[in-house]
Parts: sequence; C-alpha cells; structure tokens
Amino acid sequence: MRPIPPKLREQMANDPYYKKCARIMDGGCDGSITWEHALIFAGRQVNEPWAIIPICEYHHAVGKHQDGGNLLKEKNVWIALNRATDEQLSAVSKAINYKNMRERLNKIYGKV
Repeated sequence: MRPIPPKLREQMANDPYYKKCARIMDGGCDGSITWEHALIFAGRQVNEPWAIIPICEYHHAVGKHQDGGNLLKEKNVWIALNRATDEQLSAVSKAINYKNMRERLNKIYGKV
C-alpha cells in the first residue's frame, strides 16, 4: 500500500466525505472507515483525493472481515472515476483509458 502524504491525509481527515462508507448504498456496512486507493497508474496507487475512497471494513474486506467481506474492486473504481474530472482522468489515462472505463461502468452501475 502506498502511504498517503501527511498533507493529503489531513485534508481528507477534515473532509466530511471521508467520514462514511462510499458503498453505503450496498448496505451491510460494518467496522471502521478505511481509505482505499482505487486506481493504479504507472504501477503505483494514485494519491489524489478523488482516487482514494472511504469504505468500511466490510466493503474493504479488512480487519474483522478479512477474507470474508464484500470487496468489489470494480465498484470502488467506479466510485473513484465518478469523483474525477475529465482533466484529472486524462492525466492518468495512458495505458488504460479511464474515461472510457467510467462510461462503461456507468452503464453497469449508473451514475453516482
């Protein structure tokens, strides 16, 4: 896991968005809130607020839900992609076209 820089960590800790599970609409939330790096660019996790989503231990399959939670990586990526602007996605769309991926996932899960 790539460490979140202290300045970004502080910004996220003060943002109300990071206080509840981003997958609350799926139900079953349990455990404390964790932060997941949803996207990879150039072999590294993207350290941008839009690419890091807050999810409970159950939806992250960590802590007491290790190996038994409901981690759906594609859904977490969908949430992160819908938080980004087109410009932000263009900056990380080299090997993978994340704008096209967002469009495809929106057809599956809807628009966040």
